[in-house]
Amino acid sequence: MMDNVTVITMLTLSGLNGTANYRVTLFAVTVLCYCVILLVNVTIIATIIGDKSLHEPMYIFLCNLCINGLYGTAGFYPKFLHDLLSSTQVISHAGCLLQGFVLHSSACADASLLALMAYDRYVAICRPLMYHSVMTKQRISLFVFFAWIVPFYVLFLSTITSTSRLCGSNIPKIYCVNSLVNNLACSASIAANVIPGFNYTFYTGHALFVVWTYLYMVKTCLKSKEDMSRFMQTCLPHVFSVTMFTVCLLFDLLYMRLSSRDLSQNVQNFMAMEFLLIPPIINPLIYGYKLSKIRKRILHFICGKCF
Repeated sequence: MMDNVTVITMLTLSGLNGTANYRVTLFAVTVLCYCVILLVNVTIIATIIGDKSLHEPMYIFLCNLCINGLYGTAGFYPKFLHDLLSSTQVISHAGCLLQGFVLHSSACADASLLALMAYDRYVAICRPLMYHSVMTKQRISLFVFFAWIVPFYVLFLSTITSTSRLCGSNIPKIYCVNSLVNNLACSASIAANVIPGFNYTFYTGHALFVVWTYLYMVKTCLKSKEDMSRFMQTCLPHVFSVTMFTVCLLFDLLYMRLSSRDLSQNVQNFMAMEFLLIPPIINPLIYGYKLSKIRKRILHFICGKCF
């Protein structure tokens, strides 16, 4: 005789509790932010794809960074906007795993692409004579392929460890995260701890590599004013993006790992959203403004349409 077991298939996202009085305002602001994200990222992507003079490693990596920005935000904003207009914020177990996969894989792909961009600048500045022999079309294609496929693979492994039977249904956040789903599992899984641990270690290695490349580049560029000028022109946006990515990620990890009882729900929601709000808007803007080739191409297009 089988035991009566309740199978939980729907989960509740409780991050919006207490926001009923200003959800319409929040909805309008969120729609505006999402439209800005779509506009600035699509503009950079279309500019790079449409101009053959921009088909260089640095711009190809930037194009993929913007595509990843669209991919990651697509896993959050449509569902969040729906929840703002809904009386209940629920999501299926399968849908929760899918959202967690998209958001986590997007963050990991960001780390991979930023590491590639750092490597590209390292070769260009520290090994200029080897640049064209190192950054070939075939090698760039391989780099981009692995920058996407590795996050997908490691996050797929992490996601399938979250498919255990659940004994709870409340997720205290505005979107799904694999670790919170694992906390609802009826039984602890070794794989659910080992695989995320490997992922953190693997991408911490990315971060250390990026820090090392920029420190080495600064050390090299201090010997020449010309090299320092080139560093400031092409590497400053990368340094800003890496810093912003790291700060947003650390805020999110601290929010996840540390107790948030002393924080208001609004502060918690902002800490949860900033990773999906600030980098996808600022990255295209800072690159579009600082990199002269992209800036000139966009201005030329706008002036051509207006006049």
